[in-house]
Amino acid sequence: MITKHSGPQPADFADVRATNLAVVLRHLRLNAPCSRADIAATTGLNKATVSSLVTDLIERRLVREIGTTENRIGRPATMLVLDGSPYAAIGLEVNADYLTAVALDLAGERLLSWRRSFTGTTSSPGQAIASLAALAKRAVGKMAREERRVLGLTVGVPGLVDPDGVVSLAPNIGWQRVDLRKSLLSALNDPVYPLLVENDANLAVMAEQRFGGHGVANLVALTGNAGIGAGIVADGRLLRGGRGFAGEFGHLPLAADGPPCACGRRGCLESLAGLGAIIKRALPDAEGTEFGPHVDEIHRLAKAADQRVLDALAVTGQHLGHGISLVANLLNPSVVTLGGYFTVLAPWLIPDASRELLARSVAADAGGTRIVASALDVSAAAAGGASRVLDAIDEGVLPTP
Repeated sequence: MITKHSGPQPADFADVRATNLAVVLRHLRLNAPCSRADIAATTGLNKATVSSLVTDLIERRLVREIGTTENRIGRPATMLVLDGSPYAAIGLEVNADYLTAVALDLAGERLLSWRRSFTGTTSSPGQAIASLAALAKRAVGKMAREERRVLGLTVGVPGLVDPDGVVSLAPNIGWQRVDLRKSLLSALNDPVYPLLVENDANLAVMAEQRFGGHGVANLVALTGNAGIGAGIVADGRLLRGGRGFAGEFGHLPLAADGPPCACGRRGCLESLAGLGAIIKRALPDAEGTEFGPHVDEIHRLAKAADQRVLDALAVTGQHLGHGISLVANLLNPSVVTLGGYFTVLAPWLIPDASRELLARSVAADAGGTRIVASALDVSAAAAGGASRVLDAIDEGVLPTP
């Protein structure tokens, strides 16, 4: 007779050790340089366990010793910092007018940051995948020449991405049911490192959470590109939704009789406040599909107090504030960041957006929600893709020695 046991079972020793290794790594990421005794005192692990864990991490070249310090009470202590010099994490992003690649070491320092123009609105999915694969091979090759092992690669896409890496819909680059993960695995000859595909706004908010310096557990990151996505962190965790499709901020319906949107509907926020709408309002005679030069011109004219451009940005800010008020009433984030191309225009967008947010919020003072410019550049989603690999390491998925 077999007796079935219910309830929690004892944790496997290997799982406990992996968890403890991750605890030590996270502590070092936030507090290095520090000693073994510092780690033991802060984490509650005993000194013998910490010593064993640190030895393991040094063998894996995730941690290194940097000598002793005497500027402390008691005996001099050997100080520790993150190492990770043999490793790299890579993030890529495809968007309507550019591709980006970012590689990070385990301390979050950039090893490369590339951006290239790309005609995503007129390229087929096959052409985009070929361009992404070429960029990935170039980045992996650079890491190999530097004798770094790639621990993972994550690709950001401006659209609905299911857990299997299939892009269900990305209207601004014309994709439907594109199995991006499978296609890239084939193009890269089934690499040994993990390859993931994720919504670009989700990756952008991961970058904001790790590198943005906001220090809050409730955060929304808006991507200001051809579309407007929202990456949402609620109570310190990424909010994905039931099938991973949360955060389609740009398709909030604001005006039933508004302009047509790339998704096929009318009056979506994106059609009123996306870059296409801003450019049409501010530079009605503008030509070309690259957003960057047009944004630069709008920025130049705004600084010169061109009234038509200032009026266009004010209207755009009002639409953004309307959309943000819906998110604030529903989720009450502490901070909403304006990223992507919105960052350079933020000084003119934020005042009107903030006034609209205050006017439409149910809670007094908008429930404390603040709109700020992102401190990151347009490579935020790619940086978030690389940092997703670092998150896995922080959670105990460590490279073998």
